[in-house]
Amino acid sequence: MTVDKEDTTHRSGCPINLTLEVLGDKWSLIVVRDMMFGNRRHFRELLSQNQEGIASNILADRLRRLLAEGVISKRDDPSHKQKAIYSLTEKGIELLPVFALIGAWGRKWLPVTEELSIRAQLLEEGGPALWEEFMEELREEHLGIMPTLPRAGPGVRERLHAAYREVMERKAKAAVC
Repeated sequence: MTVDKEDTTHRSGCPINLTLEVLGDKWSLIVVRDMMFGNRRHFRELLSQNQEGIASNILADRLRRLLAEGVISKRDDPSHKQKAIYSLTEKGIELLPVFALIGAWGRKWLPVTEELSIRAQLLEEGGPALWEEFMEELREEHLGIMPTLPRAGPGVRERLHAAYREVMERKAKAAVC
């Protein structure tokens, strides 16, 4: 999709600029990350289980922005009248390779912790094949699209979480000794 030269709603038609206009604030990618990797789908989960301590007003604003940009969708929760379920759209799911590359860059250049970078390491090592497998899982969870191939064994998110748990357990044992 190209932008008309008369478009005044954006600073420029540069794809990096336009992407940053959608996702370049401090919290938007964190909200998408928590939905993608933590499977957090309700406001309360996104608020209470966010490691970085997002404020409720900021979370509400980012959810509105991401909805308006089509990165996520929202529907009523049939189990509770006042709750909503947020889902990634295809536009949001296709951010997974971006997260993998950001994680790889962060592991290389920043003072990450082992437990919080193990998932990024596995995504980096697994490469595009693993990313596609994870995106297929996300399409099933968030869009209701059935996988093209039956899954053998645990899903990608489960494997990533298992690796995190293993690091945490090893560190806990080391701290006791």
